[in-house]
Amino acid sequence: MTVGELIEMLGGKLAAGDPQHEIEAVSAVDAAGDAQLVFVEDRAAAEQALASKAGAIVMKAGLVKSYPEDKCVIEAAQPRLWFARAARLLAPKLPCAGVDPTASVAADAVLGEGVTICARAVIAAGAYLGAGSRIEAGAVVGEGVHIGDDCRIYPNAVLYPGTRLGNRVMVHAGAVLGADGFGYVRDAATGRYTQFPQQGTLVIEDDVEIGANTTIDRGALKQTRIGRGTKTDNLVHVGHNCEIGEDVILVTGVGISGSSTVGNGAVLAGQVGIGDHAHVGPGVILGGQAGVLSGKTVTNEGMGVKPGTVLWGTPARPLPQVLREIAVVSRLAKRTHKSPETA
Repeated sequence: MTVGELIEMLGGKLAAGDPQHEIEAVSAVDAAGDAQLVFVEDRAAAEQALASKAGAIVMKAGLVKSYPEDKCVIEAAQPRLWFARAARLLAPKLPCAGVDPTASVAADAVLGEGVTICARAVIAAGAYLGAGSRIEAGAVVGEGVHIGDDCRIYPNAVLYPGTRLGNRVMVHAGAVLGADGFGYVRDAATGRYTQFPQQGTLVIEDDVEIGANTTIDRGALKQTRIGRGTKTDNLVHVGHNCEIGEDVILVTGVGISGSSTVGNGAVLAGQVGIGDHAHVGPGVILGGQAGVLSGKTVTNEGMGVKPGTVLWGTPARPLPQVLREIAVVSRLAKRTHKSPETA
């Protein structure tokens, strides 16, 4: 693909170089060659990239005073984003390999055009696989599961019955979607537990990416829903009946208990814990290991902070407040501590 073709699709401005220059892949600056694209975000990195062997560089305008004649320089408002989108366009397309002879595919399963089903994958009765979707080795697609177009299900992922995926969904290895939620009713007389019905569904909207070994439970009596564009890291758990909004980020170790909601654009950092029936508002940022207690609501407005303020601690509150509290406790501890000489 040429530099000119990339700019035509992604925008930006060619500030130097030949628009017909061929680009084959993206690369880090120190490993790039003439057919590779790199990105930079500051002056020092720009000078390093311009002195490298990279054939094309994307950067913000004004980082350096002039460009060498032998480099293609693309000016873009968000170089990292431009680079990421270019990487997707340049990535080699996996060929359609059809159905592997060792795969098990139910007779009434519906396969769209260009579907690939790899070795020992299982496609159960009534499943639907949209055009261009790919089911990797050992993955299990349960009875009646609906998978949209251009999805990729990595090895050993399991999609239980009642799961529905939109288009361009990526499910990494070992993920389990649509399993029973952790809901039980205790007999007060005997102390024994009986499972509350777990017969709802799971809906994953378009452009969602599910990390490896992540688990998302089906609804109990209704549905669990993951909104468009949301990304989960590896080892995330979302309980039954949860509603996760659009463009949410869930980092490794996040655990969200049943019947909780997370608003659009929220960011939950590593090991954040959310109690059941809790609500995290749109755009809220919860720092690592923050906690929201069961039944509580956390919003930027409710905390009286500007969007982008990090909330931390348990219960979660604005980071500056937490740091002040820690400082006060530290000073109190020093005042009350008695040294061996004064004891």
